[in-house]
Amino acid sequence: MSFLTVRHSTVYRYREPVTFGEHRMMFRPRESHDLRLIGINLVITPQPAHLRWLHDPFDNSVTIATFEGTASELRFESTVTLEHFENTLPDYPLEEYARTYPFRYSDEDFPNLMRALDRHYPGEGVAKWALQFLDPSDTTDTMKMLRAMTHGIREQILYNRRIEKGVQTPEETLLIRRGSCRDFAVLMMEAARSLGIAARFVSGYIFVPNRSGLAGGGATHAWMQAYLPGAGWIDFDPTNSIIGNRNLIRVAVAWAPEHALPLWGTFTGPAQAFLGMDVTVTVAETAG
Repeated sequence: MSFLTVRHSTVYRYREPVTFGEHRMMFRPRESHDLRLIGINLVITPQPAHLRWLHDPFDNSVTIATFEGTASELRFESTVTLEHFENTLPDYPLEEYARTYPFRYSDEDFPNLMRALDRHYPGEGVAKWALQFLDPSDTTDTMKMLRAMTHGIREQILYNRRIEKGVQTPEETLLIRRGSCRDFAVLMMEAARSLGIAARFVSGYIFVPNRSGLAGGGATHAWMQAYLPGAGWIDFDPTNSIIGNRNLIRVAVAWAPEHALPLWGTFTGPAQAFLGMDVTVTVAETAG
């Protein structure tokens, strides 16, 4: 168990005053049996005319801000304190039928997992790449296969932090052999889905202790989850070869990354008015 403070700052800068449209934020971590929120504070400058909250179809917490007037800078500063319980079980309690691959989801689970099984990027390259993690024998240990895939992405592909919007296709990531945490997560999702494993995208934060060697600090982070009967949704972070929630703070889950964006919105003004944006994320351990 650890107590963590997450500070997330995003600043949009403009050459001249512009009008801001609706902005949607996913800053609030998902409370669960392994994460308890202690405090949350959100400061937006200029102050929104209206601020409201809702839960999306994935039960993610979404904050919606609308504005009046004009400004040449828009600043979002979120501070969250939380209690984090690590779950890095060496042997997850999978149902007997799911311990070896291939397996079939139960008739009860399958209808709820259909979207998590749908492949979003057609193509045989990812499916062929995924086959290397299967045991040459007729059956493969399910967790061993997913561990090997998690480690394999980090070993075979160079991590490259990228602040630009969007995600590479899995085929592109395999071709150029480099990518961001978002690209790694999407590649593993598609590889798992090609093998009939239900998977979903996760956006959140990562705690990077000193000299830990973990990547992804200083910004929002992304990884994936696979659904395995008996254990439920298990976190897999191919950027850092993490299995379980060690150092990972979930904020949003979705079938695809475009539905789990930390912040998105619009402005009205000349296109050349936009000067750029700065994103800073710090996750620090604090006293309980």
